[in-house]
Amino acid sequence: MRVKWSSAIHLFFFVMISQNGWVESSIQLNAISPTIRIGPTEPFDGKEIVEMECAKNEFESMQIVVTAKGGNLQQVDAEFLPLIGPDQGEIGANHITLFREIFVPVRYSSPRATLPPGWYPDPLVPFLNPYTGEPVKGPRWTERNLEGGRFGGGGFDLWENHHQPLWIDIHVPENAKTGVYKGSIRVSARNSRPVEMPIRLTVWDFTLPDGPTHENHFGGFGYVARYHDLKTDSKEYESLEEKYIAMMAAHRLNPPLPSRFHPAIDEDGSIQATDSFDRQLSEFVQKYHMTNIEIPRAPFRDVINADREKAIHYYRSWYAYLQKKGWEKRAYLYMLDEPNDADAYERVRQLGAMVHEADARIRCLVVEQPYLQDPNWGPLDDAIDIWCPLFGFIHQPSIEQVQDQGDEVWSYSALVQSAPRYHPDYDNVKNDNPPYWQIDFPVTAYRIAPWLNRRYNVTGLLYWSTVFWLSPKRNPWDDPGFRIRFNGDGFLFYPGNEAGIDGPIASIRLKNLRDGMEDYEYFTILEQKGGNEIVNAIVREAVPTWGSWNQDSACLPTLRKRLAEEIVKRN
Repeated sequence: MRVKWSSAIHLFFFVMISQNGWVESSIQLNAISPTIRIGPTEPFDGKEIVEMECAKNEFESMQIVVTAKGGNLQQVDAEFLPLIGPDQGEIGANHITLFREIFVPVRYSSPRATLPPGWYPDPLVPFLNPYTGEPVKGPRWTERNLEGGRFGGGGFDLWENHHQPLWIDIHVPENAKTGVYKGSIRVSARNSRPVEMPIRLTVWDFTLPDGPTHENHFGGFGYVARYHDLKTDSKEYESLEEKYIAMMAAHRLNPPLPSRFHPAIDEDGSIQATDSFDRQLSEFVQKYHMTNIEIPRAPFRDVINADREKAIHYYRSWYAYLQKKGWEKRAYLYMLDEPNDADAYERVRQLGAMVHEADARIRCLVVEQPYLQDPNWGPLDDAIDIWCPLFGFIHQPSIEQVQDQGDEVWSYSALVQSAPRYHPDYDNVKNDNPPYWQIDFPVTAYRIAPWLNRRYNVTGLLYWSTVFWLSPKRNPWDDPGFRIRFNGDGFLFYPGNEAGIDGPIASIRLKNLRDGMEDYEYFTILEQKGGNEIVNAIVREAVPTWGSWNQDSACLPTLRKRLAEEIVKRN
């Protein structure tokens, strides 16, 4: 009886506090740029209106920070009023997605980190489940069962003087009319009056293409199966993989070919390009607007010696099929990753010779910079068609030299690596820091990567994985540290099960990368309109060199607007 009486007292005071909160608590809203992240109690400067500008067929983002004033807020939720533009044209709710930003703990600093340990917003939980249309609710106890995921979208509580950032994605349809659209977002709480914030969206008079112009490779999704203990040939994994593929493509990245699309192979090693295979692959390429196609590696044990002829037939038949489809120029073979000794260099030469014997036009990509680690290991020029240095390994004269020979150069990020001692200009760049793709660095590091590539005439971007929640196997919502200290390395998605979603959860880092890929489209459009010199000048303002890139959160949005103005001027 004493326990029940105590519970009744606690309930009485909870009700009294809630009733007092109705009078005292209030909602404060501030808009901030997508290139900024704020902590739960961090001071910041915001705006009283959401102002956005973008092209047609482009995503644009903004953050709205909800702050509890005068008391705690209960059951906070939000909704949009439609954006109304020229001739009463409307950008409706089906083009607007609202997310709640979840804070993840960074306990151990990444090497060279410029931001301290603490709580960082990164995973973006949608208010509505994209696969069911139902609200994404947080955990709740019903009688004897726990329902919902650990992290919900709307309906959250917020402590006094604490912030909860919300992320807005707006996709402007290709057929939207040019001009200004106005609407608002309405935020409410059970114990406070609702507050509205106006939204002003300016749509520029040009359109982005459906797929990425900037070539890219961002790895496969096999680790998703391992994380969820699924077999890669199961229907459950096939459905889950398709959701990751769709989300990757929606962020202007080329998804990998699912292994279920790999063709059957004849006894001599040639692929069977059947009508069924062709139909499946063609639908996949069209659906996801793929501008790059990775040729799968030959599935034979010894492609250099015993299975060499089979491997040659395999690659030759793949290229013949791609050429028949008109896709050969967007195809490549990821031949080898990071050869770091003399034996690995020799294997690159052997593989390159075999593949080029199959067809000299196959582009062979190797993750290696276009200068030698050790002259004693011998050259790689004849074996590699696409070189791929780390951001901090870039050396412009070496890039220009291999490009003059007809090769291409991409770039990539992994761990926290600056210029190596064998860099040709090491003495001048040894203290420089390129963009590092870790959570505890400025998030602009992700957006600036396509700008950096444009600065050095690098035509592609590679990342080793978007879903590596291993080394050790861990829940990235609780521990984002790859190898303990590389926070966020190797993943841009979170597993959705923690939010009760059977699919991926995007990160703020992924959104900023998408914005950078969209910025690259501006470079291309303006260049096509005769503005190449202007593009180069604006890009150099953002990236004087890879070691002196502009980390001001306002820099890239400001320069992007100048690019847009130049494009519109030429219309």
